[in-house]
Amino acid sequence: MVSRVTTVAFQGIEALPVDVQVKIGPGMVAFTVVGLPDKAVAESRERVRSALHASGLALPAKRVTVNLAPADLPKEGSHYDLPIALGVMAAIGAIPADMLSDYVVLGELGLDGMLAPVAGVLPAAMGANAIGKGLICPVACGSEAAWAAEDMSILAPRSLIQLANHFKGTQVLSPPVPKLQGTPDGLPDLAEVKGQETARRALEIAAAGGHNLLMVGPPGSGKSMLASRLPSILPPLQPKELLEVSMIASLAGELADGRLSDRRPFRAPHHSASMAALVGGGIRAKPGEVSLAHHGVLFLDELPEFTPQVLDSLRQPLETGEAVIARANHRVAYPARIQLVAAMNPCRCGHAGEPGHQCRRGTRCAADYQARVSGPFLDRIDLRIEVPAVTAADLIRPGTSEPSATVAERVAAAREIQRDRFRALGVSAATNAQAPASIVEQITAPDAKGLAFLREAAETLALSARGYHRVLKLARTLADLDGVDTVGRIHLAEALSYRGEDLARQAA
Repeated sequence: MVSRVTTVAFQGIEALPVDVQVKIGPGMVAFTVVGLPDKAVAESRERVRSALHASGLALPAKRVTVNLAPADLPKEGSHYDLPIALGVMAAIGAIPADMLSDYVVLGELGLDGMLAPVAGVLPAAMGANAIGKGLICPVACGSEAAWAAEDMSILAPRSLIQLANHFKGTQVLSPPVPKLQGTPDGLPDLAEVKGQETARRALEIAAAGGHNLLMVGPPGSGKSMLASRLPSILPPLQPKELLEVSMIASLAGELADGRLSDRRPFRAPHHSASMAALVGGGIRAKPGEVSLAHHGVLFLDELPEFTPQVLDSLRQPLETGEAVIARANHRVAYPARIQLVAAMNPCRCGHAGEPGHQCRRGTRCAADYQARVSGPFLDRIDLRIEVPAVTAADLIRPGTSEPSATVAERVAAAREIQRDRFRALGVSAATNAQAPASIVEQITAPDAKGLAFLREAAETLALSARGYHRVLKLARTLADLDGVDTVGRIHLAEALSYRGEDLARQAA
């Protein structure tokens, strides 16, 4: 007799069904796992053996064969422990085999039979619900799984023996309840920023339309301080966005206590990050920082200090909203719809262009430093602003600046206008920055004066087709912040002013 238990293998954020087949038959005493298991799966036999013994069960002195089907799909991770153990228990008659057919199972076993949390429970629950099955997972992941569906049957035991007692009817497991993280206290507030009115305005525009932003200025001018306050003016995640972000965080094992958060991600990797760390990859093709920042902000401080090849690897995700990791034997795609915010010094010494400062290397210092950021990468950035050093007069000025709560209200109103517009057009975009090129001119439609001005400016600045469309999107956001339907010349002029000159030309 062959017992069967359903579990999953992960391919990107998709959970693929895996059939765990267990057969106990005559032959040399052995415990064999086949079906392309990795090291963690192959070692599960020792954890299963010990956990069964701790639960008062013993493997028969026979040959135990575990097949993970389909056999040509690589199996990775420790979440195969529990389905293998339940398959063995069903094969020896310790639990009814028919009760397992309605569930997808995943969980890691300790040597004492306790269940440890595993990554990927939320996408596994979504996949189980899609095929009409319930889910069995460790108790630490129960709240996470409960978000998949209200009427879904979910069992979240603490130990193997507790699950066995539930199937026998001697103990009843209560269904887990979905949990949400509270809003963190003490978020950095824009009221703490003194001076930098242009940068504050650019930050509000970037938040309202989801636009990419580059801040260039000397050390200590407040670039990182401004970027860290961007989350305080961003609206919370929509329900669909919340599930997408949480599924990626679940795969990365970054959901604390199974609680989901409606705050948009803010990721700030160090400039020594590798290409695999930023875009994703590795042996198991894990999501990178660009995917962990999905529907949120990816902040790159000291932009030219990143390896040029690493920066250029972001060009495709910035354009398509997806990070594709291709390997010889498989191809994985993770969503990566991000808002890029970057900060950099104007040169290696950091003070190029400041009054009274003269660099020994002259213009070469700034030219060499800024050349580390490629032109195609810069072409994907909508707002490029200079952040000058704050003066003493700004620091000692009495009173506080406009708080984040006030700015957040304007940002939320502008985003609501955009959602209504795209919903009426049947487009899946949520912000102006995500609008497809096919509808950009339709949603912008400048007046006659604005169109003539834009044509002249595009020729003067030699805008690429991408740059032209990004200027239109930025102007549309400015009009939305003003609450007007028509994009005027004033909106186009401000959008072009944020476009700035090419960095290489500035350095020359």
